[in-house]
Amino acid sequence: MLWPTRIRHGMSQTESIAATSPFPVSRYWRGLGLWNLYFLCKLGLYWQGAIDFDALSNLVFAAFLLVPLPPLWLHSLRHLVAIPIGVVLFYQDTWLPPFERLLAQSSQVGAMSPAYLLELASRIVSWHWVGAFFVLAVGYGFVAPWLRVTVPVVLALVWLGVAPLVPGGISGPVRPAQTVSPGSPAQANGVTGRGAAPVPAPAEEASDSVLDDRLEAFYADERQRYTAFTERPSGAAPFDILFLNVCSLSWDDIAVAGLEDHPLLDYLDVVFDNFNSATSYSGPAGLRLLQASCGQPSHEALYGDVPARCYLFDNLAELGFESSMVLNHDGHFDDYLTLLQREGGLDVPAMSTAGMDVPMVAFDDSPVFRDLTMLREWEAQQSEGPEVMFYNTVTLHDGNRYVGQRGFAEYDVRLRQLFDDLLAFLKQLEAEGRRVAVFMVPEHGAALRGDRMQFAGMREVPNPLITHVPVGVKLIGLETPRQGEPRHVSEPSSYLALSELTARLVGSDVFGAASPDWSTLLADLPVTPSISENEAVVMMPYGGVPYIRLQGDGWMPYPQ
Repeated sequence: MLWPTRIRHGMSQTESIAATSPFPVSRYWRGLGLWNLYFLCKLGLYWQGAIDFDALSNLVFAAFLLVPLPPLWLHSLRHLVAIPIGVVLFYQDTWLPPFERLLAQSSQVGAMSPAYLLELASRIVSWHWVGAFFVLAVGYGFVAPWLRVTVPVVLALVWLGVAPLVPGGISGPVRPAQTVSPGSPAQANGVTGRGAAPVPAPAEEASDSVLDDRLEAFYADERQRYTAFTERPSGAAPFDILFLNVCSLSWDDIAVAGLEDHPLLDYLDVVFDNFNSATSYSGPAGLRLLQASCGQPSHEALYGDVPARCYLFDNLAELGFESSMVLNHDGHFDDYLTLLQREGGLDVPAMSTAGMDVPMVAFDDSPVFRDLTMLREWEAQQSEGPEVMFYNTVTLHDGNRYVGQRGFAEYDVRLRQLFDDLLAFLKQLEAEGRRVAVFMVPEHGAALRGDRMQFAGMREVPNPLITHVPVGVKLIGLETPRQGEPRHVSEPSSYLALSELTARLVGSDVFGAASPDWSTLLADLPVTPSISENEAVVMMPYGGVPYIRLQGDGWMPYPQ
């Protein structure tokens, strides 16, 4: 058989045919191959609402994989180059925080034990989706020999890119934001006043400029607010003040653990139903409590040049209260103890833990002491004069393990033990006739549920499930203790309200009166919108919808 053209020396028969074809490039459309599985997997996750989907970026990536490349070696090289691109694009399409934020936490990750890192990895990988991907891979291998899978995959990508531009087209499976988050006390307990109140429609539609202006106006207003402390009345009955700063406790966590009916919550005199911790990390939470005498600052404003009137413990020291600090851990992780002393105005040593039993170890294998033991030891060492004590407990922190037991300690078991210990200690103070004002102020939640943007236990984004915390107040040693249900503060509030209430307690002879005037003590406490932030992450409600800004970029509705 004679060929139309002579095959040149060293050229394969296929290449010779391609060289003489009117459209030689068309012979090198090889399809997406195994990359079909990549796109099918993403389409399935997007359809289930598990990830977002940037149609244009994925179309460009598919086009890059499809462009004909005659040399086989160049085609293979493209597949290798495409692997890191595909990984980055996949991460970009998830709801997870920007990768830069994860890198910023790398120093903390290095301090975690290998067992805890393995536990975190198991939360990221969903075995349900692993099984679904296995079925998808087998199905693809079965139909690929008979069906050119690339065609429907590319058509699906094109449809997702074009459909939003068509009137009445699809807008994706993202569910609308909710004004009351799942697990909030309004849903979990059915108690009126504990959920988010109806929010009127804003005058302007949400946009980057509108939300930026709203945030800056909030900061400007908060800079003008502070607590004015007054001298204690002459002859007023002395009392101590305890701030119980609890790590990893939110209303949602209590609901997940099934401990909404624990007696400690009914034992409190006052419960703040809509208290916002304003952050989801321990260090900033501790600083916000210690700097509570001023309005809510930005995350950056917590560090450095803080006005002297903002320091709660310094204000109390001027009125005769001696400051002390107790931690049920060593305070070394993330330089927590030094941070409180340097930036929080609490320049006192932590109570020694030498010789104490260690029932639990943390995720970095450091000791965690029992709360009842620590609090009783503080009482035994307490000085004669009035004292204000800062107590921080990490009993509920993710990754804790009981000494001598395998596996991580269950959250509900630790929460019940913590509540039992706190209740036992408070009742002990009551039985001893002590006069103490106790504030239970959680730092942030444990994120037991997780959501689209964060797996369970991750707290990079301070969403409402994490920052909506159960704050309570108990006055021990009153001449006439409170009867009946606790009083509730339903307005949105934060640390300035605690500072104001503290000033009112100190400025009145509350323990010398027949009974406290609760109406006056709780009237018109400062109201603070539920705006929360960590480093480079801000969450702010607008028109009943939570919006998030990452790394200083534009705002977007928080994925519900």
